[in-house]
Amino acid sequence: MLKLKRAYEPASREDGQRFLVERLWPRGVKKTSLRLDAWLKDVAPTAQLRQWFSHDPKKWDEFRQRYKAELERDSEVCDPILKAARRGTVTLIYSSHDSEHNNAVALRDYLEGKLRRKHRPTAHESAVV
Repeated sequence: MLKLKRAYEPASREDGQRFLVERLWPRGVKKTSLRLDAWLKDVAPTAQLRQWFSHDPKKWDEFRQRYKAELERDSEVCDPILKAARRGTVTLIYSSHDSEHNNAVALRDYLEGKLRRKHRPTAHESAVV
């Protein structure tokens, strides 16, 4: 299961493994206070894409397409998250104020698609019920 949480919200046991999915450290947050399993800078959008998007909801659909293309070009950066999600709950930590239009939302949607495709039963497996 993939969940989302702002870096400014307290960690909880229900978060499971926590991955910061930002290229930049969240402003005003001490590194010692943000409980993380890993900071995955390379899974975040490139600086160019992030600056182009500039959290403009009108660019959201195009941002998602461009970000997905970046992730597809370097898909192994998602492996730690996918492996952890197959074992249990994973929380993607982000810093954006906009909880609907940010890279963590786009990343979660991308990863959920990958997880669904990976666990689709074959015709043989479906018939063996």
